[in-house]
Amino acid sequence: MITNKKKFFIEILKGILKLIIAGICIGYLKEYDLWIAIILVLKITHNIYKDILKPKKKNWLLLIGMLLTCFGGLVGETWGVSNGYWEYHAVARELPLWLPFAWMYAFYFLYKLELQLIPLLKNQTQKNKIILALILALILPAFGEVITIYLGVWTYYWPYQLFGVPLYAFICLVFVHMLVYTILHFICKKYQINDVVFN
Repeated sequence: MITNKKKFFIEILKGILKLIIAGICIGYLKEYDLWIAIILVLKITHNIYKDILKPKKKNWLLLIGMLLTCFGGLVGETWGVSNGYWEYHAVARELPLWLPFAWMYAFYFLYKLELQLIPLLKNQTQKNKIILALILALILPAFGEVITIYLGVWTYYWPYQLFGVPLYAFICLVFVHMLVYTILHFICKKYQINDVVFN
């Protein structure tokens, strides 16, 4: 299934390390949501320039995916907080200022990781790509959430929790990512865009 297991797991470990660093930063700066937002905006701006604006072949799918994920994430966040399913701590507002940018970066993070891992799959079929996307969307965002939950950034009130992350949250995270994945797959199909992740 995997052509180079060592490289595959190194990429996964690099992704986990990035999540740990991001989770710790958000956890320790949670009271300064404006500063977290500024840091994320700078990082996203740099990534958009580097991956979309600078190259000759513009990857507009990346930007579309980031915006769709941001929109879907904010709809879910507003619904969850207003219904009391979870709440954010140490900020003066219901939703921290950094939240939309965290959702945008979550898509970027998963997309770039899939871009590294898919060439390492022996059979790069649509089915295998979807299985990989499902596994990554199920495990990695939840892993990042565990760190921030334990550092007091927010609390879930849904039942059936694993390390503070409820079953429903796992389902929601996968749903948002796979919905965006599906939309981008159909955009690629309709406009005959060649993309490693979505074709």
